[in-house]
Amino acid sequence: MYQEVRLHGHIDDTIEYFATAAARDAYRCYFYETSGDSLRFFSPGNEFIIDKDGINHRGNGGSFCEYMFGVDQPLADLAKGDVRNRLILYGATYEDNDSHTLSFTDRTDGISSYERIFFEGNAIYNYYFFITGSFSGRVRNQQESILRLLGKTLKRSGYVGIEDDSELVEELFSLLGHKSSLYLVKLINKKHKIYHDAFTELYFTYKSIPDSEYEKLRQLSESLGIDKYQQERIRIDVMYKHPDNRRIVDEYKSILIDCNQKESITHQENARLTRLKTLSVRNKIPSALFYTLDEMLKHDKLVDLEEQDYISETRQILAGIFLHEQEIDANLNNEDTIKLLHAKRRASENRDHMFEQLLLDTGKTCDEKIRDGADLQLLEMFSYIITYFDRYDSTSANINQLAFMENVHFSEEIIRSLLGNREAFNELSAGLFSELFFEAIFDNKYLGRFGRKKIICLQNGIEQISDGRMTVMGVLTQLKNIDKEEKLYKILLDHVKERIRNFYSRYNTKAEQDALRQEITEELINKKILADDIPADLFRSVVVNIKKEAIYVHNLLPQIIAERDPALREDFLENSGLDRFYVEELEREYFELNDLDMDDLYQIRKGLNNLAA
Repeated sequence: MYQEVRLHGHIDDTIEYFATAAARDAYRCYFYETSGDSLRFFSPGNEFIIDKDGINHRGNGGSFCEYMFGVDQPLADLAKGDVRNRLILYGATYEDNDSHTLSFTDRTDGISSYERIFFEGNAIYNYYFFITGSFSGRVRNQQESILRLLGKTLKRSGYVGIEDDSELVEELFSLLGHKSSLYLVKLINKKHKIYHDAFTELYFTYKSIPDSEYEKLRQLSESLGIDKYQQERIRIDVMYKHPDNRRIVDEYKSILIDCNQKESITHQENARLTRLKTLSVRNKIPSALFYTLDEMLKHDKLVDLEEQDYISETRQILAGIFLHEQEIDANLNNEDTIKLLHAKRRASENRDHMFEQLLLDTGKTCDEKIRDGADLQLLEMFSYIITYFDRYDSTSANINQLAFMENVHFSEEIIRSLLGNREAFNELSAGLFSELFFEAIFDNKYLGRFGRKKIICLQNGIEQISDGRMTVMGVLTQLKNIDKEEKLYKILLDHVKERIRNFYSRYNTKAEQDALRQEITEELINKKILADDIPADLFRSVVVNIKKEAIYVHNLLPQIIAERDPALREDFLENSGLDRFYVEELEREYFELNDLDMDDLYQIRKGLNNLAA
């Protein structure tokens, strides 16, 4: 048996600490002392000092913390699915940038500010440790032995980053000899933790956080003095840990890891990745979660050796920028710009990294030539392209959010930005704005009924504003009304399904539906969710869709699974009018409820891709 002695305190209003000594005779250990504003933890050959400015360490050991996903996790660790934590041993470095072999030195002393600790490590919890009794020899030898004995556990422990350190201490001490002593110091950023806990509660309660609650969160961050980068790290980490998000991101990650290991990607894998990206937009998963993942698959690993036509065309146009150096008129005309915009659209749809790589390479070459004295016209032409691409990115982001996300509120500023971008694109070619941003969306199988309504409203509204037949506020009002209808639809869907499940065995006749509608109206009014009667058309739509859902789950889906029939599934999706996102969630719940193999569902969905091919 071993004993623990734990010391708890606060450095200031930001930094809190827990220091633990674990040994067979820990109660007789004297492992700390105070001197002025500093606190020193020590054992033979080791010391760790914390004061108002930061930490100071000497001896063996190191630091570890839980990775904050999508921000700072190296690809080498990301590729190992069970690695959770960042581990740094004092005096250890990689022999070269590409090597995974560590070398050790005897120089293990160092200092770090709290700002650096919580910037480079975890934003909330960071751990430091040192050990006596188990390792002997020079410090470099001790560090190498510590890595061999504890490295795997420290990188994978699930007890890092929780309130109570007892389980973590027990896990580590069980690997040490009976004469060993373990010293563990946990530093906590109290302000970051307050913000983390507040955001976690809001996100796990609402997911689409209401504007009023988000404003309170913003005010909280201001009062605590938390910078925007740390806010973003914390929010991304919380969003990733939501079970619904984690499922999508982890599946995306597993595909990319497999592609990375075999150094290629098939059309089928690319289609799956694209679908997951669409799901991520629909679920309001921040794109920052995918940045690190996408870097695992470089553009030169694509399975197609032949270059796509739009990439070839892009390469030719961008290379033509530099021809004016040979006194050749290579100014971009409208046709060139239109080709580049369509190429960007296709590259985005195909997740083709080559397009962005070509753009980066062109920008780098421009910078180098300007530095060496080239004509500034070169920079002007490249800036002209980037200006249109920035317009494209801004417009695409706004329209896709409206189409696929819930609770998206357009402002007058966004509408006016879209109007300005529409004018700029249509100056290149009449109707280009619609070609680039609306046609592809209407062809997207994941566009739901309310998303389609919003996009039609926006498309028509922009046209009518341009013609003087509508005001910006008029369009915003129409969009808000559709948003209210969508929210009410979802509320009704939940309540009607609950009523049918618990009270109504039949709801086919008009009388039965009228009674059901009256009861739910009274319930929603009593809960102050609704102020008036439920619109009859909307209620009828909910009931009809519940019937379609029941037919699919109880009749068609079992047949589709038994016969592996993707055509029957697609026929239902095309003709039922139910949102594809919603049906896929019903399928997932059905497979989980009946303990079926999810791979069978993926095979049926992939069968659709084969049919399309």
